[in-house]
Order: sequence, then C-alpha cells, then structure tokens
Amino acid sequence: MTTKTTKAATTLPLNQIVPGDCIEVMNSLPAGSIDLIFADPPYNLQLKGDLHRPDNSKVDAVDDAWDQFSSFAVYDKFTRDWLAAARRLLKPNGAIWVIGSYHNIFRVGAALQDQGYWILNDVVWRKSNPMPNFRGKRFTNAHETMIWASREEASRYTFNYEALKALNEGIQMRSDWVLPICNGGERLKDENGEKAHPTQKPESLLHRVLIGSTNPGDVVLDPFFGTGTTGAVAKMLGRDFIGIEREETYREHATKRISRVRKFDRDALQVSTSKRAEPRVPFGQLVERGMLRPGEELTSQNGRHRAKVRADGTLIAHDQRGSIHQVGAALEGAPSCNGWTYWCFKRDGQQVPIDLLRQQIRSELD
Repeated sequence: MTTKTTKAATTLPLNQIVPGDCIEVMNSLPAGSIDLIFADPPYNLQLKGDLHRPDNSKVDAVDDAWDQFSSFAVYDKFTRDWLAAARRLLKPNGAIWVIGSYHNIFRVGAALQDQGYWILNDVVWRKSNPMPNFRGKRFTNAHETMIWASREEASRYTFNYEALKALNEGIQMRSDWVLPICNGGERLKDENGEKAHPTQKPESLLHRVLIGSTNPGDVVLDPFFGTGTTGAVAKMLGRDFIGIEREETYREHATKRISRVRKFDRDALQVSTSKRAEPRVPFGQLVERGMLRPGEELTSQNGRHRAKVRADGTLIAHDQRGSIHQVGAALEGAPSCNGWTYWCFKRDGQQVPIDLLRQQIRSELD
C-alpha cells in the first residue's frame, strides 16, 4: 500500500492498518489531520446466554471479548475517551459518522453533544434482509442508526447533495436508507467457512457515506477497522484511509481484502457537485478582468430590460442601482432574482448569458 508524498505523509500512516488500541493510536497522530471519521464502535450488546433458532441451531451472535463491558459507566468512559481523541484529529471542517444499535447509540449521541460535536443528521439504515426475531418477544430488529456530526457548529463540512441525489435517481436523499446486510460473496469467511467478523458492514453503506461526505483525496479514519470495509471502499473511491485495529486476525483479513481492490479511474471518481460548493465569483471580477467593460449594456433574458455596467461591479437601470441580483429583482417586481442567469451581454451579434463568463473563471480555478 502506498503513502502520499506530502508533508502530512511523514506523520500520517496513509493507506495502512495500524495495530493497537484505538485511543492510544489516535492520540499519537497529529491534530487536525483527518477529514472524516467513520466509527463502528462496540455496541455493548449485553447478551445473556446463547440464542437459538426454531430448529435449535445456534445463532452466531456477537459475544466477542471486545464487545463486553462490565457496566454502563465503563462503556461511557470508553466512549468519551475515544470521541475526545477523534475530535482532536478532525480538521476544523471535519465530520464524523458513528453507527450503533439501540444498545449504545443513545449513549454515544449524548457523549457527542457533551464534547462539542454538532449533530447534523441521524440516518436510519433499514436492513432489507434483517435477521428474524427468533424468540418472538420483541419486534424484529431491522435497523441500525448512524449519527452524522461536524466537529463543531461552525464547521463547513462536506455534503455532496447533488451526488447523493443522483444516486437516488434524481430524488433528494432521505435519512432512511434501505440497504441489505452484508452477505453472499461480500461476506468474508475464515478458514473454517465461518464469518471472519460478526458485524461486517456492507460496502453499499460506506459507499453512500463516503460519496456524500468526502471528496477524492480526503483522509478517512476508521478507529474500529475490523475487516476493512471502510478501507476497501475508500480505496475504490480515491480517498486515503487510516485503519486502527487491535485484533490481528481482523487485520490479516482486511489486508488481503484491500490488496484486491482496484481504485476507480479518475473520470469515474468525479461526482455531481452542488452549485453551492463551486467557487464564488463576484460579478465585479468580470469587470476587473475586462471581460465586461464599464458602460457596457446588459439585456435581460426576456428582452424587456436593459442595464449598464458600472466600474464598481454594480448595475444602473433608470433609477435602479445595485447588484446584478438587486436590479434584476427590482425591474421584474420580484422578491429575488438570479442575476447570473437573468442578464446577457452581446458578442458577435449574439445574446450570451453572463454566467458563461463566471464558468470561464471557475474553470481556471480547477
């Protein structure tokens, strides 16, 4: 696995799986170096005895030592400690996703808020093929909850709204995601044909998380790496990852898995971007650069109105003065107006939207 040849690469173990305790490892990494954290911490399931199916076969439940805590107080301290270490690592505009079940997610949510994170959404992962409730004493547990939070309230976190909308056939992405649990060929098995990890997450879940809240080249940290779903998807999508995992067996499975992953080509990594995410270009910059001249006349798209460009990047039309948006709205008697699409200039006898000039400047910034 490779590492970046940037300054950060001298201290960040990019695209590596780091052995050890997640809190200790996170505390050893440089502060403010991570764009996104995806955390799948122990759920503290508090299972009492074995669970059997109606045919008396035993359910392969989560009974590993890493999921066992002696009390809620011990679990809460563990949660506070790893969240504090995670927050130190996030860049000012960084964010975190934490996934859990009803056993732990409410305690994690309170700890997030107590430590200064700003909760953006809770997302319900509704499993299209959940495990049945064999005892028939409760509802079938058919979902898990993810909390998405920014490092702080003022963070300018990444949200690729248009990309998620495109994933959802042009419909705004909702906060309930219907996806299958990990099974079939995606489920990693050990040498005995048993599950390599009891709570392996599906790649579809991480694909949606990373497409929605990171960009190519971002650094994604998973402090509970397991068998490496986060790393595998990050590699495919052109993100750098750091995995932390204390269990050697899980590290071995993850290493083999990620070595088989092929990164998508550069064109395939590009996603639909929100207009809000594009660089802001003031209209005055068009005047400064001579793309439009003071005194030049602009015409509205509907041909009804004209205005002249002023040297300071404002317009004048009759007794109306102001920005391209203000003057357009005043002339139309409308509460608002997008001046970029409303006004046109003339070139070679043709009416051309001024937005074409803005896009020209934006292309220079790519």
